[in-house]
Amino acid sequence: WSFAPELVGTEAFIKAMAQYDIVTSLAHTDAKYDDAKRRMEVDLHEIKESTFEPDPDKCYKPVIYLYPEEPTDVSVKLDYEGTLTCTYPKYESGWNVTAHPDGSITDENGITYNYLYWEGENGMECDFSEGFCVKDEDTAAFLEDALEKLGLTRTEANEFIVYWLPLMQENPYNVISFQTEAYTEGAVLEIDPNPDSLLRVFMAYYPSDVAVEMEAQSFTPFERVGFAVVEWGGCELAMP
Repeated sequence: WSFAPELVGTEAFIKAMAQYDIVTSLAHTDAKYDDAKRRMEVDLHEIKESTFEPDPDKCYKPVIYLYPEEPTDVSVKLDYEGTLTCTYPKYESGWNVTAHPDGSITDENGITYNYLYWEGENGMECDFSEGFCVKDEDTAAFLEDALEKLGLTRTEANEFIVYWLPLMQENPYNVISFQTEAYTEGAVLEIDPNPDSLLRVFMAYYPSDVAVEMEAQSFTPFERVGFAVVEWGGCELAMP
């Protein structure tokens, strides 16, 4: 394993891994910093798989990308019908940041982020009148195709998939529906200046031991124009 120079130090590496629920414990040897490659390298042993399981009452990892046409001071406020359980950078009465055309975000302290992150608990009732039933081995290919049709870039889709795929691929089937009104009405975004184009992708799914027949969901093409804002997130529901 290797990681960026700002995480120099094995303890920092362990903490970084734990943030993503990849491992719960590990042992290491031969930690060293490679000056030429500008990275820390460490051999890991005795990795114990995480026991993390999604809470069915939580919206997990909604992330908000900001893409202005030029560096712009942006205010983002979230009116959420629930309780925020984690935000990064920290959400006070809102996020006030400088957004750049490449998608990078800088706060008032000069710290740079790839996106705004939040997580919360609420009692959202999801709509499964339309959707998809996907076999375990087909999950990755399905997500790649669906996210492209929804309008995510390859980078955005990759970040979505690497978060959700490990939680889905061992289920015999995943019953999936991308939410619109049910999600956006309970998590209203107020963005200043107002974006020219806004895409909010929220996947709800539940595992199933058997195939479920349902009407296929259709997607509306998304056109990125001007100041574009993109958000994705999801939740796992208990099997009915």
